[in-house]
Amino acid sequence: MNVRAEQLKAQLAKGLAPVYLISGDEPLQQGEACDAIRQGTREQGFSERQVMHVETGFDWNALLAEANALSLFAEQKLIELRIPNGKPGTEGSKALLAYLERPPEDTVLLIISGKLDKNAQKAKWFKAVDKAGVSVQVWPVDAQQMPGWIEQRLRARGLQPEAGVAALLAERVEGNLLAAAQEVEKLVLSCAGGALSVEQVEEAVANSARFDVFGLVDTALLGDVPHLMRMFEGLRAEGVEPLGLLWILAREIRSLADMAAQIQAGAPLDRVMTRVWGKRKTAVRAGLQRHNALRWQQMLRRAGRIDRLAKGAPGNAWDELLQLCLLMAGVPLFRPLARA
Repeated sequence: MNVRAEQLKAQLAKGLAPVYLISGDEPLQQGEACDAIRQGTREQGFSERQVMHVETGFDWNALLAEANALSLFAEQKLIELRIPNGKPGTEGSKALLAYLERPPEDTVLLIISGKLDKNAQKAKWFKAVDKAGVSVQVWPVDAQQMPGWIEQRLRARGLQPEAGVAALLAERVEGNLLAAAQEVEKLVLSCAGGALSVEQVEEAVANSARFDVFGLVDTALLGDVPHLMRMFEGLRAEGVEPLGLLWILAREIRSLADMAAQIQAGAPLDRVMTRVWGKRKTAVRAGLQRHNALRWQQMLRRAGRIDRLAKGAPGNAWDELLQLCLLMAGVPLFRPLARA
């Protein structure tokens, strides 16, 4: 079954399919579609996740072996099969067809692929995936579609933009979809929800140099602690909501944990970072070189505890948010006592 990217969450709510195929060359939408599937499987008890990269010399028997392997730690698992060029080849096609003849009940297969041309979509393996599960093709958003995409995203985040808001933002981001998504999140943080006027957007854009949560994230990844402290205190003084800041931090940490796991599995750093927007590559690279996958997972669990604090549990959410930012920057929370 083929569905549009914006329909995927509703499709997941109806139940999990045995296989999903997310294809395309637009990294933001592809990444969010994959994240939705990961979240959907976690909510259904799929606690184990295995990532496999299809490269020259890839052993396709490993896919079938992994699908049939019994886990000591989880009864249900998600297998991610990454095929950057979208061409599994003869052996890969046979393996996928064999898998789909009798997909394991306790396993969901997520195939992540580059753009598939018409010939690829006529292949037997593609048709088998489309028949047995769900396929999603993501397409670049062109200049004419950008205002509509931005408006839809604003409304999904609880804002009601007046006429002209989406067009103003589209002009500001100059066709960059990731930049558009970031501008939307800034507005969510700076506005209390409800109606959103052109004047509010213009003011937010004018203040973006001092009000920049995404800048805080990159500063932490770069390890610039003095600048990080100034930005953090500035955001707190401006009344940014702790939950809003935590949402941005947790999303970034989750993405870094995923990339770090790919690197530990043998994937080259440059290939792992293909989804990273050009201006952010230096910061993300620094973060990945500073912390391994385990450390990022530990920070993600820490973010979960901060979420409970921000929602009323005993403790100071702001203090813990600062500690989390410092951890990202590589500052140890507990320093050894100096010897006399």
